Amino acid sequence: MAAPAMGMGLDETDLEAEEQDATRATWTLNFGPQHPATHTTLRLILELDGERIVKATPDIGYLHSGFEKLGEHLTFNQYVTIVDRKNYISPPMNEVAWFHAVEKLLEVELTPRCQYIRVIISELARMSDHLLCTGAAALDLGAFTAFLYSFNLRELIYDVYEEMSGYRFHPGYLRIGGVLYDFNDRVLDRIRRVLDAFPKVYADVSKLLFRNRIFLDRVRGIGVLTKEQALAHSCSGPLARASGVTYDLRKDEPYLCYPELDFDVPYTTEGDSWARFIVRMEELRQSHRILEQAIRKLPSGPVNVPIAEKFPLPDKLTAYNSMEGLIQHFELIMPNRGLQSPVDEVYAAVESPNGELGYYLVTDGTQSGWRVRTRPPSFIHFSVFPLLIKDHLIADIVAVLGSLNIIAAELDR
Repeated sequence: MAAPAMGMGLDETDLEAEEQDATRATWTLNFGPQHPATHTTLRLILELDGERIVKATPDIGYLHSGFEKLGEHLTFNQYVTIVDRKNYISPPMNEVAWFHAVEKLLEVELTPRCQYIRVIISELARMSDHLLCTGAAALDLGAFTAFLYSFNLRELIYDVYEEMSGYRFHPGYLRIGGVLYDFNDRVLDRIRRVLDAFPKVYADVSKLLFRNRIFLDRVRGIGVLTKEQALAHSCSGPLARASGVTYDLRKDEPYLCYPELDFDVPYTTEGDSWARFIVRMEELRQSHRILEQAIRKLPSGPVNVPIAEKFPLPDKLTAYNSMEGLIQHFELIMPNRGLQSPVDEVYAAVESPNGELGYYLVTDGTQSGWRVRTRPPSFIHFSVFPLLIKDHLIADIVAVLGSLNIIAAELDR
C-alpha cells in the first residue's frame, strides 16, 4: 500500500524545517551603552535570530540633559554655553545655528566681516566633525592608523579655537550681532596651518582606506538607504546626499556669505555605508576649498553690529571708556532690562556636518526664549537605524552606526 501523499506538496524534510522555524525563539541583546563602538551613551535593543538582526530598537534616553529647557531660563547670549554641548564634536556649528535663529527673530544684519568669520568657524567645525566620524568609523573596523592621522589634524583645529576664544573644546565664541573677539593675525596663522596640513592628511587617510580590502568589504552594500527612504524619513546632510538627495542649506537656502563662495555639493546614489564615508571625505575637500576662499576674501571693518542697535554686548574697551557702552553693558547683563525681543516665533536652520540643524524659538518680549526647541540631525537619523540594520549581522552594526555619526547629546535633550 502506497504511503499517503504529503499535503501542499511538502516532503518530510520541509515539514521538519517548518516545525523548527515555528519553535525557534529569538533572543534579546543590548548593544551599548558600554560597547566601545558606540563611543558614547548609545543603546540599541536587538532582537536576534542567531547573529542576524530581526529587529533593532534605539533607546534615546540616557543623558537627560535638559538642554532645551535651559534655553527658557538663560538669556540668548548665555545660552551659547549650552548649545556648544549638543553636538560636542563641532561646537561652533551649534552656536552659528542658535544665533542664526535669534538674529532672524531680532532682524539683526551682520557685518560682512562677521559673516566671513562665522563661515570660517563653521567649515572648521565641519572638518573637525568629519575627521572624527571617518576616523572613528575606520577605527571601529580595525583601521587604527587612519584614526590617528585624523585626530592629529583635529588638534590643529582646536588650536584655532583656543587662540580665538581661550577655550579648546567649547569656545562659546558667538554673540548676538557678532562674536566675542575679532580674528587677529595669530588666529589666521593657525587657520593657515590647518589648511597647509590638510592635503597630506587627506592623502594618507585615502591611501589607507580607499584600497583597504577589509574596510571595503565591511562597508560596501551594508546599511543601504534609498533616495525614497531618505526623503520619507526626513534625512539630511551626508546621510541623504549619499542616497542621491542633493539638498544642502548652504546652496538651497543660502545664509551668511556662502553665496559669495564657490564650492560643490558632493553626492552619490549607492546609499550604503561606503557611500556615506565617501561623501564625508569629499566634503572635507570642499570645506578646505571654502576656507581658502574665505581667508583670502576676509573683509576688513567692524566685526560686531554698532552698539546703537542695542543688541551686541560691548567689548571691555567700550564699556570702560564710553558712557553709552557702560549703560548698554549694564542693561544687557542685568535681568529684566535692556534687550526686548518681539512676541513672536521663528525657525532657522543651518547645514551642520550631520545635516539640517535648526532652532524653533518662541519669545514673549524678554531676553530669554519662552520655548526653545532643537531640530537635531542625530535624532532623526537614529530613528532610521532600525530600517538600515534589519536582516544584517551583529558585526554590521559597527559599520552602519559609524556611518551615521550619531551624537548622543542631540538625542535626549
